[in-house]
Amino acid sequence: MIDKSVIKERFRGLTSPVVDILDSLGVTPLGVTFAGLALSVLGALFVGTGKLVSGGVILIVASLCDMLDGSLARKTGKTSLFGAFFDSSADRISEFAYFAALSFYYSGRGSDIMIFFTLAALIGSFMTSYSRARAEGLGLECSVGILERPERIVLLVVGLLFGGRILDAVVVLLAILSIYTFIQRVMHVRNITGGGQPPEEV
Repeated sequence: MIDKSVIKERFRGLTSPVVDILDSLGVTPLGVTFAGLALSVLGALFVGTGKLVSGGVILIVASLCDMLDGSLARKTGKTSLFGAFFDSSADRISEFAYFAALSFYYSGRGSDIMIFFTLAALIGSFMTSYSRARAEGLGLECSVGILERPERIVLLVVGLLFGGRILDAVVVLLAILSIYTFIQRVMHVRNITGGGQPPEEV
């Protein structure tokens, strides 16, 4: 099985020169996060009007911003609770914008079934993120699951760049796997908490 932490470390090594440039230009981590959010909204507008490839390319750039802001914050010592909060919020807005745009795109094609799967993918993605945030808010580790945000973004980019039946298949896959990931996290929390049973008296 692929170790995601290893992939992240390798990517950080590859993007280190870009982070150095941003630092030398005086760009702030929050600025990078906001740029990524703005690009995501712009890309979603392209998708909604049927310009899928343009939306996919913009999503790639927006995702790079999302990856760079954390590295820049660590390098400059500007990590903050607000920064982490704003970054997570921007991620949710970005995904909502793209799925909303896809719903609008499919409504223009009169494809009710694909609107259904798009909304299912949206719900699954949000519940996957929410379940982790809620668990961690309770002091529990909950990073398990087959389809986390990076994988969702990669699949969405592939679907947008190829369009047609490939996009349809990607949306269906996102719906199924994101909901499955949410269920995985629910079961994980259930297992580590004893399924809601009160602790045995010693």
